[in-house]
Amino acid sequence: MPSTKEIRSKIKSVQNTRKITKAMEMVAASKMRKAQERMRQARPYGDKIRNITAHLAQANPEYKHPFVLRREPIRAVGLILVSTDKGLCGALNTNIQRAVLAQIKEWDAAGVKLQATAIGNKGLAFLQRLNAPIVSHVVQLGDRPHLEKLIGPVKVQLDAYAEGRIDAVYLAYSRFINTMKQEPVIEQLLPLSADRLAQSEEEKRAYAWDYIYEPDAQRVIDELMTRYVEALIYQAVAENMASEQSARMVAMKAASDNAKKLIDELQLLYNKTRQANITKEISEIVGGAAAVS
Repeated sequence: MPSTKEIRSKIKSVQNTRKITKAMEMVAASKMRKAQERMRQARPYGDKIRNITAHLAQANPEYKHPFVLRREPIRAVGLILVSTDKGLCGALNTNIQRAVLAQIKEWDAAGVKLQATAIGNKGLAFLQRLNAPIVSHVVQLGDRPHLEKLIGPVKVQLDAYAEGRIDAVYLAYSRFINTMKQEPVIEQLLPLSADRLAQSEEEKRAYAWDYIYEPDAQRVIDELMTRYVEALIYQAVAENMASEQSARMVAMKAASDNAKKLIDELQLLYNKTRQANITKEISEIVGGAAAVS
């Protein structure tokens, strides 16, 4: 049985740990609200640019942008993995990495080559452990996604697709469902799927007109498609950051609760040990007095 001094030391250590996890929980809760608000603010822009892109894509049947043309067979793919820069956010990174690993194994089995882009430290370290060919990466994004930091690494994949060196681009990130649930997602970014560019009947009525193109339709559509893909990347990073703060808040709350339970158990053990020592000392004193008398 450990001594009372050792138990007191353990209690003090767990109390210090609980102070840290409680503080991290409160910080994550504050950042989570801001990240969720930022994510929700980005959605209307994504919806609007999707409507415009879908309308232009359907209004110009004589010109098809390379981003909407399917290529068969698929011989090489690009993967953009969005992860966090820091840990202590539960199984968030583990879940997306497990999904990516399963997808990479499928590509390997089909003889499909891979080139990867990492957004975030955890994803970069994961791809390096797999010895995956990393063509670009960006880390230390902070608590707010910045499009100017994302454009460079992502453009490497877009240029490779436009030049025909890869036949598809996939995006892997953690989609924010609610505070308690974040869903790992691997979706096709390029070529843009029909469901991404599909419009509802209400949207078709709202956009039942054409635009005036300046300087010409092809250049306008080319620029708009690039902006749309960048908007999808930005939205994915915003979703991942909201998921990160939510997962970290939940993980730190669980750690704080577990630390409190452990402190209570150690306190009970300390009291029992202290009582046993007192009883032992009393027994020794009584036994010594009886021996003298």
